Amino acid sequence: MGERRVLFVGGGIGGLTAALCCARQGLPASVFEQAPEFGEVGAGIQLSPNCTRVLHDLGLASELSAVGFLPQGVEMRDWKSGRVLSFNPLGDAALEQFGFPYYHVHRADLLQVLVKAARENPRIALHTDARVERIAPRTSGAAVEIGGVTHEGDLLVGADGIHSVVRTALFGAEAPTFTGNVAWRGLVPADRLPPGLVRPMATAWWGPNKHFVHYYVRRGELVNCVCVVEKQGWEVESWTERGDQAELKADFAGWHDTIQQLIDHMDPDACYKWALFDRPPMARWSEGCVTLLGDACHPTLPFMAQGAAMAIEDAAVLARCVSQAGDLPESLARYESLRRSRTARVQAGSRRNARIFHLAGFKAWLRNRAVGRASGGAMRKLYGYDALKATEV
Repeated sequence: MGERRVLFVGGGIGGLTAALCCARQGLPASVFEQAPEFGEVGAGIQLSPNCTRVLHDLGLASELSAVGFLPQGVEMRDWKSGRVLSFNPLGDAALEQFGFPYYHVHRADLLQVLVKAARENPRIALHTDARVERIAPRTSGAAVEIGGVTHEGDLLVGADGIHSVVRTALFGAEAPTFTGNVAWRGLVPADRLPPGLVRPMATAWWGPNKHFVHYYVRRGELVNCVCVVEKQGWEVESWTERGDQAELKADFAGWHDTIQQLIDHMDPDACYKWALFDRPPMARWSEGCVTLLGDACHPTLPFMAQGAAMAIEDAAVLARCVSQAGDLPESLARYESLRRSRTARVQAGSRRNARIFHLAGFKAWLRNRAVGRASGGAMRKLYGYDALKATEV
């Protein structure tokens, strides 16, 4: 078997990580990004050990350490009193238990780490301003047409997110369901806040019909906030839609003073909101020598902080399946079989958390009693997954 050339549509976290994983397996890769340059809208991201295992294997440990923040744990708090409902240690505990750290990073910082690594890799070609005009799946190989030029490869991977043109070309338009939740994202310069207001961990405040999450990014220079509210009348699914701080403030009126201070000190130029839509697991991700990765095939609601992690796991498993000898469609079928149930479980878990986080009254009281006694078994199963060895089973 000669070298299989892989074409990636989408130059985000999933596409770039997958290109690096393919290159590590000896496979040449081309990445096509429709934007004029590689970039991310300002927002934080949580990288748990199940995906940092992959990023460290790519040789990016020192780069992640330089831009990230190592949280000491994850805690749940009551929306009004601030009482800690549960706590799970991270930091050294995560490193000791799983062998790899848990990072909080700014998405733009992570993307630049990946772009730099890809540019330095002779097996990877990066293309910007590359909007796909046509997908041409074939019996053997695949091709994309961009700017009137056809690019051919042995395999085409759609890593182009929730509005994937590759998925639409393969399986037609979809009809996602609005969840009734609208999410806000914002960044707060840490030096604007009173010392000690934000603890060095991921904190989720649970309240009736809404919740608020915050954690440090960029070495602790910024606090990333994700705030989810059940509301109707606005259903724009876009990461780049600007939000009005006054509306955000009104959504969390009456919440704990910490929440008020975070909203008050938020950078007005880094406040966004987007409507959350749900999509059921797909029956299949591939057609011939074309497949999907990350949000293009299993978009996940942001209630487990695992969307990017699933794409990074996909990247490692896909690269290993494709690098092994054999029929390429069979390799893609194996990739799907190894990934479909795990990603579907994460989708289901995120959907379930959306309900649990927003309980009110007696149901919330029962939840709070139960969560305080919860074991770390689910966390061990989630974070202990080894995408580097998944193909060995």
